[in-house]
Amino acid sequence: MKPLLDYLFQLERKGIKVGLVHTRELLKRCGDPQKHFRIIHVAGTNGKGSTCSMIASILRECGFSVGLYTSPHLVRFNERIRVDGVPISDRNIIEFVDAHKTDIEEIESTFFETTTAMAFDYFNSQNVDVAVVETGLGGRLDSTNVVSPQVTVITPIGIDHTEFLGDSLKQISREKAGIIKKSVPLVLSEQDSEAENVILKKAKQKSVSVNRVFNKDFTSISTYPNGAEFIFQDKRYFTPLLGDHQVMNAGLAIQAVRVFDKTVLQDEINTGLKKTIWPGRIQPLDKILPIFYDVAHNCHGIHFVLSWLNKHYSEKPIGVFVLKADKELGKMRSVLADGFSELIITSLPEVGLMSVDALELSMQKNNIEHLREDSLGAAVYAMKRAVSEEKPGLIFGSHYIGKAVYDLFEFSFDKGII
Repeated sequence: MKPLLDYLFQLERKGIKVGLVHTRELLKRCGDPQKHFRIIHVAGTNGKGSTCSMIASILRECGFSVGLYTSPHLVRFNERIRVDGVPISDRNIIEFVDAHKTDIEEIESTFFETTTAMAFDYFNSQNVDVAVVETGLGGRLDSTNVVSPQVTVITPIGIDHTEFLGDSLKQISREKAGIIKKSVPLVLSEQDSEAENVILKKAKQKSVSVNRVFNKDFTSISTYPNGAEFIFQDKRYFTPLLGDHQVMNAGLAIQAVRVFDKTVLQDEINTGLKKTIWPGRIQPLDKILPIFYDVAHNCHGIHFVLSWLNKHYSEKPIGVFVLKADKELGKMRSVLADGFSELIITSLPEVGLMSVDALELSMQKNNIEHLREDSLGAAVYAMKRAVSEEKPGLIFGSHYIGKAVYDLFEFSFDKGII
C-alpha cells in the first residue's frame, strides 16, 4: 500500500492546478461515475467538513446509502473517501490506481484531481444513493466542481488561501460562489455583507432559490461539555460537536437535508445529528485535563474555538501552535496576540509545516508574544505542566499534526466509522 500512497502524494508536486479540464478527462476515462448518484456540494471557508459530516449522518439515518468526500485527512488518506461512514479500503485504492495509472500520467492529473476521480468512481461502485462532496479549494475552479448537484451549500466565508483565491472577501466569495448551478437550490449561511452581496448576485443570475440560515433562526442555545442543545426554526435539536459555530453548521446541515428531501422526519434529523462524529474540532484529548485539539488555521476558525473556550473556562487558554508553510500569520495576529495566556510555537516540518525558526521570525515580525519548543512533544509537555481546571490547553493550527497529536495522547482516532 505504501508505494501506491507514495505515488499518489508525489502527484502533489505538480501543485494545484486551477481548471476542470483534467478532472473531466480523467472522469470520462472512468466512465463518468459522478453521473450515477445524487450530490450535495458544499463550499465555504470554515465549517465545510463539519457540515458535510452532519449532512451525511442525517441522510444515513434517513435510510440513504451515503458517500462522503472531504479533505484533508487527519491520520490516514482513506478518511477522505467514505461510504456509510466506512473509509475506502487499501484494496480499493490500489485497484483504482492500477486501473488508471496510465490515464493519470497521460492527463498529468494532480493529487486532488486524481483523488476526486477516485472518490466518485468508488461511490459509483458502491451504489451510493447520494454523495456529500466538500470542495478542496475555492469552488469555481475546484476539481469537485464538475458535478451536477441537487443542492449546493455555502458555509461562512472568510480570508484564506489568498494565493489562489484572491486577498479580498469579494474575490474569495466570487470563487466560492462558483459552485452555484442554474436552477439548483442553494442553502446559504449568514455571511458578511460583502460576501453575501456577491453570492446573492450570482444566485439571481443563475435563477436559483436561496434558502437562508440566519443566526436569528437559533434560539435557546445551551452549551455543555458534551455538545449543545438548541432550537432552530422552532424545533429542538442536539449536536455533540463542541462550539457555537457547530450549532450554526448544524442548522445549515438541517436545512440542506430538508431541501434535498422534503419527506425527512424530525426524529431522523435529530438522531442523525446526535450520531455525528467529526474529529479534530474542539476535540477533548485527556480524561482529566481540559486539553483540546482543533484544526483551525485561519482567523475565523481560531476565533470560534476561543469563543467556546472562553465561555467554559475562566482563564485564557495555553496554546500550542503550528502553521502550514503557505499560511499568512499577519491575518491571524489579533486572535493570536489577545487570545492566549501563553502561546507555544512548534513544528513538524516533515508534514509541510513552517519550521520553528521561520514561524518564530513571523511571530516576531507581527509582535506576537510566544514561547518556543523545537518539537511537538516538548511543546505539549510544557503545555500540560501549565494547564489547570480553569486554564485549558489548545493544540491547533493544522490538520497535518493529527496523527502526531493522537499518538502523544495515546488516543484512538478512528474506529472505522464516521
